[in-house]
Amino acid sequence: QVQLVESGGGLVQAGGSLRLSCAASGRTFSRVAAGWFRQVPGKEREFVAAITWRGDTNYPDSGKGRFTISRDNAKKTVYLKMNSLKPEDAAVYYCAVGDTIGAVVGGRCDYWGQGTQVTVSS
Repeated sequence: QVQLVESGGGLVQAGGSLRLSCAASGRTFSRVAAGWFRQVPGKEREFVAAITWRGDTNYPDSGKGRFTISRDNAKKTVYLKMNSLKPEDAAVYYCAVGDTIGAVVGGRCDYWGQGTQVTVSS
């Protein structure tokens, strides 16, 4: 069992930055892949970034260069640093974990957090 709690969301002006955190509980966190997703009401959930337990990362083309995922296994925490935010980045951001980075990228995650709202003003 892994429980995930996101934090760090909020209101930011376009061009600004935010760092989201995802605190995990559970003994197996250090061996699972993790990722971030986002969803806007009425739209499908979108993959944002993923990371293996060793730190290898994967991003969709739309997120490369502005978003950076990282993790601290000792603290059981995954981070998402978001720079140069745009109004279209506004969404609820979810943290999730899965057995492999491939599973996470595909949205086949075993555990999900409750989400944290990110709002970007223009």
